[in-house]
Amino acid sequence: MMSIPTSLKDLLIFSLFMMMVYLFFFGDEALIQTIGIALSSDGKAVFILFLGIFLEALPFLLLGAFASSIINVFVSEKAIAKLIPKNPVAGILMGLVAAVITPVCECAIIPVVRRLIQKGVPLHVGVVLLMGAPILNFIVFGSTFFAFQNHPAIIYGRFIVCILAAIIVSAFIYLFFGKDRVLKTQREDLMNGVQVNVNKGDSKWKGILHHTCHEFFTVGKFFMIGALFASVAQLYLQGSAFVQTAENTFQGTAVMMGLAYLLSLCSEADAFVAASFSKIFSSHAILGFLVFGPILDFKNTFVMLASFKIKFVAFFIMLVTIVVFALSIIVGNFLI
Repeated sequence: MMSIPTSLKDLLIFSLFMMMVYLFFFGDEALIQTIGIALSSDGKAVFILFLGIFLEALPFLLLGAFASSIINVFVSEKAIAKLIPKNPVAGILMGLVAAVITPVCECAIIPVVRRLIQKGVPLHVGVVLLMGAPILNFIVFGSTFFAFQNHPAIIYGRFIVCILAAIIVSAFIYLFFGKDRVLKTQREDLMNGVQVNVNKGDSKWKGILHHTCHEFFTVGKFFMIGALFASVAQLYLQGSAFVQTAENTFQGTAVMMGLAYLLSLCSEADAFVAASFSKIFSSHAILGFLVFGPILDFKNTFVMLASFKIKFVAFFIMLVTIVVFALSIIVGNFLI
């Protein structure tokens, strides 16, 4: 059976994306009605939700791909080896500092972390950045502050839970995967046969452009799959079913974490959605929503599977879920 060339797949996906962007910005009423003939009302709703998720994340995906390429071209393995402390504890603290000054979302950070690990950053330090960057950066702090101005305990609680969770999870990753190779192998890597350390042309900026394109399409293909599932979930979620669990601290926290996973909101905007639930759900549940979603959601799970081996991803998901749930309950008790 003849397989479709990878370049052709990329072209088809890019064409589909450009068509959706055109419809979103320039589609007139007649064109939308024509599409409506082929789509049911639910189908049109999913289509609009999908565009919303994708276009919201698009700038951050580009930012992550560009940052990854900058690291690949300009940062050498020797420089990274000098910056990262050999002591695991000091390495975790360095990762937290890097997370604060890295304003990228949960999907954009994955290619950055992958590139850093390829450059020699220890896995447990990469995990701290993976978990911390989407929450601890100043952009998310600002959105959380404005969303919860009247409830400052939630603001501080979000960052406390994130920091504690990152430290605990990275410690377990160091113990269980410290000496393992968790990235996809060269044959499995999503560069599709392109050597990631080779630049196109004599200019380093041409090399950055080349790598940025590959990173963007690598992440973008899997992001589109996750965004599609997330848009379907948003359409069919029934709010009344969740309200019934709000009175129970444990059930409410579990439900809000599950909701955060399914909705796949960008961390720069999820605080405003969480604030709309704050009169129904407890502080524990709101913290679970605000911390779990930026670390793990439907769309970035696919992106992680594109970069890391399944065994590591499964362990990471299980560990993060347990740790965030427990910390949300514990920290939430102190905030009440």
